[in-house]
This record gives sequence, C-alpha cells and structure tokens, in this order.
Amino acid sequence: MMNTAQPPSHVTPPQACKLALADGTVVSGFAIGHQGETGGELCFNTSMTGYQEILTDPSYHGQLMMMTYPHIGNYGTMEADMEAARPMVAGLVVRAFSLRYSNANADASLDTFMKRYGLVGITGVDTRRLVRHIRASGVMNAVVSSIDLEDDSLVEKARNWPSMDGLELASRVTAETAYDYCSGDAARIAVFDFGVKLNILRSFKARGCTVRVFPAATPLDVVLAWEPDGLFFSNGPGDPRAMPDAIETVCAAMKTDRPLFGICLGHQLMALAQGLQVYKMFVGHRGANHPVKNLVTGHVEVTTQNHGFAVNPDSIDDAAATLTHFNLNDHTVEGLRFNTFTGLSVQYHPEASPGPHDSHYLFDAFLGDIAEHRGVPVRRAPARTFVAL
Repeated sequence: MMNTAQPPSHVTPPQACKLALADGTVVSGFAIGHQGETGGELCFNTSMTGYQEILTDPSYHGQLMMMTYPHIGNYGTMEADMEAARPMVAGLVVRAFSLRYSNANADASLDTFMKRYGLVGITGVDTRRLVRHIRASGVMNAVVSSIDLEDDSLVEKARNWPSMDGLELASRVTAETAYDYCSGDAARIAVFDFGVKLNILRSFKARGCTVRVFPAATPLDVVLAWEPDGLFFSNGPGDPRAMPDAIETVCAAMKTDRPLFGICLGHQLMALAQGLQVYKMFVGHRGANHPVKNLVTGHVEVTTQNHGFAVNPDSIDDAAATLTHFNLNDHTVEGLRFNTFTGLSVQYHPEASPGPHDSHYLFDAFLGDIAEHRGVPVRRAPARTFVAL
C-alpha cells in the first residue's frame, strides 16, 4: 500500500511506527502517545469531533480506533469529556496528529493524554484508503508497533490476535463493586454495568433519578433487594452471544414487574433473551452521523453509534417484539419495543445526541413506563420533549 507518511509537527526526532493488518497489509507512519506495541480489531469512526469520548468509551475496549476525519488532537483533552476513568481503546490510528491545541477549557494535549495512560498510536497513514480497504474486506485484527518494525512479524502477530467474534469483554470493564452514582426525588434506576458510559448516568441524574450501578455479574435478587423502579442494561464491548449468564439475568428480569431499558449491548442482550438472533456485522457502525427512522413518530434522528453486532430483523417475532427504529443506510435494527413485558431498547446511543432531532426522549420514555407501572412521577430534563414509545 502506498505510504505518504509525514511526521507530526514539533516532534524531534519522529519515531517510526507501523500498522499491520491480518490480511498482510502493512503501512508505515510515526508513533504518537506511548511508544510500544498494541493490537486488536481495527475499526473506524466517522465522527469529526469527540475523539476523547470515543477513546474512553468502554464499548471500544480491545479495539484499534481509526479516525476517518484527518485532523485529530486540535482541541486537546479535558476531564469533562471522559466517558470512563481511562482510555478503553487498544490504540489510535490517525492521518494528521496535532500536538498543539487551541481550547481554553482543555487540560492537556492529546499526546500528553495518551502518554499518561500508556495509549499507543500511529499517525501519518492514509486512513481513508485504509477505511475503503476495510469496507471491502471487512473488519479485521491489526497490530500497531514502534518497537517491532518487521513486516512479517507484525502480520503474524495480527493474525494471532484473539478475534472479537465470540469474545466476552464486559467483565473487563465493569465496576468491581456496586456504587451509588446519584440521589434524586424521581425513579430508582438499577444499572447493570457492562461498560456503561458516564453520560448515560448523567442523563438519569438530569432527570432526578436515584442511580445505583451494579457489576455485570450481580445476581438479580441482589439488585431487586435495593428495590429499584426500573432496570437498565448498559452498553459494553464484546460479543453478546458469549454472555450466557447475562442473557439469563435479562430473562429473569423480564419476569419481574420492573420496566426494562437497554442501550447497545444491553439492547442485544434483551433481544437474545427474547429468542431473537444477533449476528456479527461485516463492518459495523461507528460514527456520529447515522440516520435512524423512528417508526412511531416518523422522525429521522441523526445518531451516534458504536457497535459491531446487530439484531437479525428476520428473527423478530411480532408476539415478542415490535420494530420501533431502523437504520436508513442499511435498514439494520435500531430499536425494539417488547410485547411480553414492559421494555424498550435501542442499538444507538441516545445520550450522545449529535443531530438536530436528538434522542434524549428515550430516557423519558423509560421513565414514562416506570410512571405508568410503578406510580413514580416523571421528572424530565430541561428543554427535552417526552415522546411515548
């Protein structure tokens, strides 16, 4: 593959670095962040901004993140943009890396941030050409290294890296112990933490909820002893089909009188618990510009997405679930309303809301279910519209 690598500005001297894919593709560039070696499934994100939120999203645990937008790092990093306590991606791949930043609210440069957390990266590679390659060949494992520059060695390492297919990862990012996130005068929400983003928790807090976060493997009876009004199944990394214990927990939760809500991985687990099928996507959806149609309202939402697995639409049984949202790009399943219990789920991330028709109403819909079935008053976040689903 042609290489047009240019070193990041203000680096003396630049450190050589290579990216090798499992299919034998090798590109050269320059090291950014921590110098070392890392690997994982190489995926790409089409967002123009939000790189720090992406790097710290637990759903990306174990993946190499390639940004399609060429200029990354120009506004630095800040504590307020963290979605977890540390970066979750395995590494970062960019076209043009900026060591300088212009942002009065920033705490540090992206390079300093990466070095602080030992995050390996590469710059100076033709990311858009690599994206076209992945779109044609499918996502695959890759290795980034500034310590091993031998092509054959790197390709072999990429081929031997564990596949995301069949890999359980939620146990690596979940909370070690249960903790109280916030206290309010509205509904009590129990969060099953498979890798929950902080902005999801903030979304419940903004609605006056009392939130307790439980480790992913917490028995349901322990959670119910806290007397929650609703159960939330969070986003997270890995293959949901490799999580039989979590699926069993969701099955049991469906038999309680608590309304349920799932996002991303939680959506997939709820589908599997209802007997629907989930498959690994050829490329996946990762970006902040995915159009999703709400079949209840007819509105089109511009959504943030991050997933490599999806619900098979042909497996949806009308008695079990109703399709509420679908992707306008490829018609994949984006939302379900369940018919045998009170619950809803979406594949995308409503807490992010990048578009003009944002998706925060889904939190209100969940709280509306709780109000109807548990008698707990709904408290809406400011300037948001309640839409029943």
